[in-house]
Amino acid sequence: MGAPLRLLPEPALVLHPFRNDQIEHIGRSVGTKAIWHETLGKADDAVTLLLRQSLGSAHKNWANTKAMRYNLARRVTGPWRGRGVALASRRIGQLFASRSGIRSLEHIYHYWTRRGKEYFYYLELLKRHRPRMLFCTTQGAPEVLAAVLAAKSLEIPTVAFIVSWDNLTSKSRIAAPFDHYLVWGDQMRNDLLKFYPEVRPSQISTAGSPQFDWYADRGSLQSRQDFCRQLGLDPSRPLVCYSGGDLDTCPEDPQHVRILMELIRAGRVEGSPQVILRPSPADDGSRYKEVLASYPELAYSPPRWQKLTFRRGTRSVPQIEDMHLLANLTYHSDVNVNLASTMTLDFSINDTTVVNIGFDVRATPSGERSLCDHYYAWDHYRPVIALGAARLARSPEELAQSISNYLRDPSLDREGRRRLVQMQLGIPVGQSSSRLAERLKDLAGLTS
Repeated sequence: MGAPLRLLPEPALVLHPFRNDQIEHIGRSVGTKAIWHETLGKADDAVTLLLRQSLGSAHKNWANTKAMRYNLARRVTGPWRGRGVALASRRIGQLFASRSGIRSLEHIYHYWTRRGKEYFYYLELLKRHRPRMLFCTTQGAPEVLAAVLAAKSLEIPTVAFIVSWDNLTSKSRIAAPFDHYLVWGDQMRNDLLKFYPEVRPSQISTAGSPQFDWYADRGSLQSRQDFCRQLGLDPSRPLVCYSGGDLDTCPEDPQHVRILMELIRAGRVEGSPQVILRPSPADDGSRYKEVLASYPELAYSPPRWQKLTFRRGTRSVPQIEDMHLLANLTYHSDVNVNLASTMTLDFSINDTTVVNIGFDVRATPSGERSLCDHYYAWDHYRPVIALGAARLARSPEELAQSISNYLRDPSLDREGRRRLVQMQLGIPVGQSSSRLAERLKDLAGLTS
């Protein structure tokens, strides 16, 4: 969100959870027009935790999406205190799984939050600085509730950016009752109105997503020769990028990479392509150690993210170098392979063909659905397949054939990719940061 904040005419008060000695790194993206202030960071008490999780459970039971049903059915693990709260909240959530029940739980949760010291801390902070608006760069962080309620008490407008395309259909309830919401495009707008009927259309603005603006900056692109030289690859041969997921959702990524490499070695993929492996930023890459050792021709390109420490854990943030790397990777690759990843959208923006992994390596236990079929039935990803924006490979043979088809004709499914980008991003790539900044200025009353 650095680019939109730099475009604002007035300094931004940035509330953050990081240690003060780490602000220099983050501050480079925001610029000098920022006042940095740490959030309170108090650990949740048992009542707060129970109310929040019960509200989230009620929302998931009521919304009843495929992803939410899956998350509710997952086994509860961890320390006994956390397990007890989680199990109790699931039961409460079942009992309150209606619009009126959700409103009742929300009223109790907000009442309890207004009694806490965090609420009064933010009330005094906002009184002192008197910002024109409170803008949250993500809608799901639970720690923002006290600040949002304090802002509402002072009649300061509150705005949230919906951070990812799956958040409204797979994650928990939006963390606070914001006055306004910034969405990527039509699909996200429709999801917000469907799952939050109390939100009016006038409270929603389309802003695209600044994370994709890098793809419009052709000045950051290297030549294919220079890009391949950095990775030790031959620029005259095709490039296939395998984008990994995290360990929880894509546990078989290393096995899928191994299958892909064997298909290429056996000559079953036309054009003798080279493979670039990019793990998820949430993955340290250690699980690929064996496959990298087995296939020295496999190029490894890890994300350039920096892990920062804050009071309640760690969080990784992208460096500018990774934005340049990803822009070049999506531009120069001929085919991307992933398992139901957001990277499908990244590569589609550059009109790069995409093959989705749709088969398990292990035998699916009796009574269970295929892991991969499971993810392609989730609400946010179904349009990808329905629009024909990517090919779904249900076997190693289909994986080899789909890659070969795309290498022969990169224009295959171009219309599907274009329609996917148009549906997900309502603002042309490259214009989102300026659009978001303009909308924030409007909502803050900074435009005449």
